[in-house]
Amino acid sequence: MFQGTGSDVGKSLVVAGLARALTRRGYRVAPFKPQNMSNNAAVTADGAEIGRAQALQARAARLAPTADMNPVLLKPQGAAGAQVVLRGKIIGSARARDYQQWKAGLMSAVLESYERLRASCDIVLVEGAGSAAEINLRANDIANMGFARRVDVPVVLVGDIDRGGVIAQLVGCKAVLDPDDAALIRGFIVNKFRGDPSLFDEGMRFIAERTGWRPLGLAPFFADAARLPAEDAFGLRAGASSGEGGLTIAAPLLPNIANFDDLDPLRAEPGVRFILVRPGDPLPAEARLVILPGSKATIADLSAFRAAGWHIDLAAHIRRGGRVFGICGGYQMMGRRIADPQGLEGPPGAVEGLGLLDMETVFETEKVLKQVRGATIAENIPFYGYEMHAGRSEGPDCARPLLRFEDGRRDGAISADGRCAGVYVHGFFADDSLRAAFLRDHGASASDLSYEQSIEATLDGLAEHFERHLDVDALLELAR
Repeated sequence: MFQGTGSDVGKSLVVAGLARALTRRGYRVAPFKPQNMSNNAAVTADGAEIGRAQALQARAARLAPTADMNPVLLKPQGAAGAQVVLRGKIIGSARARDYQQWKAGLMSAVLESYERLRASCDIVLVEGAGSAAEINLRANDIANMGFARRVDVPVVLVGDIDRGGVIAQLVGCKAVLDPDDAALIRGFIVNKFRGDPSLFDEGMRFIAERTGWRPLGLAPFFADAARLPAEDAFGLRAGASSGEGGLTIAAPLLPNIANFDDLDPLRAEPGVRFILVRPGDPLPAEARLVILPGSKATIADLSAFRAAGWHIDLAAHIRRGGRVFGICGGYQMMGRRIADPQGLEGPPGAVEGLGLLDMETVFETEKVLKQVRGATIAENIPFYGYEMHAGRSEGPDCARPLLRFEDGRRDGAISADGRCAGVYVHGFFADDSLRAAFLRDHGASASDLSYEQSIEATLDGLAEHFERHLDVDALLELAR
């Protein structure tokens, strides 16, 4: 089990890289995260919802993702607290304090999922959540030491030297942990190092002496990790991508942004300058396209959008001839009205939308979770992706859909002037042909980027990176 000294220390990437490395060595490997908190989720083939990081780790292990790989998923949802997803299905919502009482009842499901995975493979790589040292949350813990103690799994602690203070991070964890918890930690990894590694030799020795834990590697910063889907919005960085092309695309960084890896293929295009706009900054006047991304709290994010003044910028953008494209929650915001009669996101009621599309959205309790394939209606270009939404949108502009599914259903809407459009489907920009057609339609040329192949190449590079810098043989010796 890989636990961290804090969030975003690189646990997810360590598991993904080792999953690919051990798979290449011939082992059957499965990833497992007992509890995740993220609004970046994936849909399995059987319609379950899990953290995007576990879907990436499954891909690294050359497996299809399953609900057992992330049995408990918490999805922050504005004023409503967080949705609790158990084995891929929503079972309710809870505020942080209330959720602490839920955890004891969730442990049995976590253990069942873990045992099914353990029976199906040679090695389970378990990822913790947040910090191992959150002793205030230790009671009934299912994410870190509580789980490790129940299954008697050896733990490796990961620290992040890039943020500074890694010696204190690791030694401090040993100081505050319960002795029986600390006894499960068998080694440590220092991650995201930059510079001459010999300068940290003394630091590695000091940590080992103070903790009694085995040093298992000093891993340099892996810059290509930026090509892989991020687990949560904490890792997102506002500002422009490195693309120098003639098409500038902007997207607002919403407080509850979800499934933001939808944007990754566009950000990877060298002919696109992609700008992720932070609150307080205006939508750039040079943008020819504004993308409104997915949201886990559409009404709250629509309010935040207006509070940031972006609705004024968007109106100016449209007057200049700019275009707008919405995905899922962003698509819902583009309509005339959003109704939440059952209070799924907060108090029951309705709000005025941005009015860019002639349609209305009603939130419903039944959530659509489905992998989909089909073709674009305009050019009959095949695509694949997934649906993950609890809203139904209807109106005159929906009579001009963008996508046709294999089962005959249609998705999306286009404004009468053709400058505003949106869809519910996530993930379709990863399809090279569709992305190229989308960019052509917006006056830009696509590159020869093969997005899916670039993900595979990055996972192979990550595996080689950790094979070079971590003691993988020692990790195998620790496993039991």
